[in-house]
Amino acid sequence: MEKPNPFTEVEFIESKLKGKEKEFCVCFAETGDAELSARLAGFSNNPASKGMKLLARDDILNEIERLIGKRKKIAKLLAFAGYCRLAFGDTADAVSLLFDKNPADADLSALDLFMISEIKKPKDGSVEIKFFDRLKALEKLENLSGENTADNLFDAIGGVCGGSGRDD
Repeated sequence: MEKPNPFTEVEFIESKLKGKEKEFCVCFAETGDAELSARLAGFSNNPASKGMKLLARDDILNEIERLIGKRKKIAKLLAFAGYCRLAFGDTADAVSLLFDKNPADADLSALDLFMISEIKKPKDGSVEIKFFDRLKALEKLENLSGENTADNLFDAIGGVCGGSGRDD
């Protein structure tokens, strides 16, 4: 009896693609532009036509679909991580901007300013810093987790503060 193939159909098709074809798939998943993707993959003779011909192939479309699926998963994880940073991140670096009148470029590049949504320097010379809304970030985290109860929101806040989130 023959052993089942451990590769799925998509993985098997992917392995049959040639180097430039694989590169085309990667580029197209990123850009969505057939001509540009063909050019970037190294197809120099009529890249517009070559890109359209490649997109007409099922094996190419399957690989592009697989790559885009991976990108969607990564984007979801990045969004979750970003909302965590906004909800629970430290504002100390941003606040230090208020007290440093002329920070050097090297000093600025070392600061974590992810939580800042806007910086203004009015004519009077002061500095105004606007932060992203932590409660909205917590709500987004709650929605991403698939649980929509107020208790979960309070538990998340309480967990960061070291308590249960509720007065028991």
